[in-house]
Amino acid sequence: MTITGIAAIGAGIAVIGAGMGIGKIGGSAMDAMARQPEIQGKIQTSALILAAFVEAVALFGVVASLIV
Repeated sequence: MTITGIAAIGAGIAVIGAGMGIGKIGGSAMDAMARQPEIQGKIQTSALILAAFVEAVALFGVVASLIV
């Protein structure tokens, strides 16, 4: 396997992990909002911030795998 193939596998794993993480955040946020609709705004804000952090880490992983 070539270096570019290994980099593509690393980038793919980072993207799959980010998708799973954001899906888990979204699902948990929906469950929490269904249980306590009165704090929907706080939960939604927290979920968006957490999703941004997960996306940033995934982007770092993709860039790191493509640089190496």
